[in-house]
Amino acid sequence: MRCVGTVVRGIRTGVIKKGDNLTDIVVDSIMRASYEENFTINDRDIIGITEAVVGIAYSNYASVDDIAEDIKRKYPRGEIGLVFPILSRNRFSMILKGIARGAKKIYMLLSYPSDEVGNHLFSEDYLDRYDINPYSDSFDINTYNKYFRNIVHEFTGVNYVDFYSNICEEENCEIEFIFSNNPKEILNYTKDVLTCDIHTRDKTKKLLGNADIILGLDDIMNESINGSGFNPQYGLLGSNKSTEENLKLFPKDGEKLILDVQSKIKKLTGKKVEVLVYGDGAFKDPVGKIWELADPVVSPFYTDGLLGNPNEIKLKYVADNMFSELSGEELNQAMKNEIRKKEENLVGNNKSLGTTPRRIVDLVGSLCDLTSGSGDKGTPVVYIQGYFDSYAND
Repeated sequence: MRCVGTVVRGIRTGVIKKGDNLTDIVVDSIMRASYEENFTINDRDIIGITEAVVGIAYSNYASVDDIAEDIKRKYPRGEIGLVFPILSRNRFSMILKGIARGAKKIYMLLSYPSDEVGNHLFSEDYLDRYDINPYSDSFDINTYNKYFRNIVHEFTGVNYVDFYSNICEEENCEIEFIFSNNPKEILNYTKDVLTCDIHTRDKTKKLLGNADIILGLDDIMNESINGSGFNPQYGLLGSNKSTEENLKLFPKDGEKLILDVQSKIKKLTGKKVEVLVYGDGAFKDPVGKIWELADPVVSPFYTDGLLGNPNEIKLKYVADNMFSELSGEELNQAMKNEIRKKEENLVGNNKSLGTTPRRIVDLVGSLCDLTSGSGDKGTPVVYIQGYFDSYAND
């Protein structure tokens, strides 16, 4: 009987810079790790490549001036209503800097008590304390100052109202705050609207259909400005701060990369591996309440073998309900036989109760993100073995 199931390894590559041959770096690093750590490359192993190094290697960057130019083109009146921006120095501060540089006045509508991905302006407890109904109540900066002025973010220690105000002031752009969970509230201030939410952007755009201009962050930097990088599908969504004047955009060049890596591994080993580019994992912090997924998707590029959803039976359910009278090796063999004969689609079947109803690529991408982290581990490539195995694989 095999004693090990899924094995996940963070692969060190060295620091990756603009213009590097990422395909060669990924493949060479995996082959070297395979030799040094004495593991064999198998069919259906999985290679994950973090989106950060894809954007870097392919030099998909945009400057604050590029964003400002795009904003001026698309919002010629110079007043913009920003709806549901997230509270993030890394994700939104540089975007705001570009918008402010290209506008005269910003009306910023912030959701409360937290943004879309769980960053809190203030604790939910304050809603009860001050009798505020988040489903119906909107308020202005005066109410905010009365109740919440001295509250800072639990993890960052930042007051984001002050932080975003300072960014706009430095760009000589006026800013006015509105606090509401109803996006239509912005229409009381301006008819030129830019939705800044990520996963709810399509719904928000529909609700604001009466606006004169209604675009989302996916519509800004969705084409090159003066030779800049861009993302035709996601625009500024998924971007990260690079320097004080530049952002790294979500990758747009990953399709060829994943196929080239898959092909090169096949030539070197004879094995067909699966490959994905991954960004944020889709999981939530139980303490800070932050939902990690600030990228528009977990994985923008992945090979066909990562399509679909898991089709697994729940071992403890089957053991308790079908084989409760068995034990030891007899139970082990009965369980393996049950796995081998399981239906091709277990949706709605009690035997799958408690299994995770998510796409394979989102599960694998989250596993990769947890493995590589976002700091100084130096492992932008992740190698996964045995992910598609089950207890029945001896």
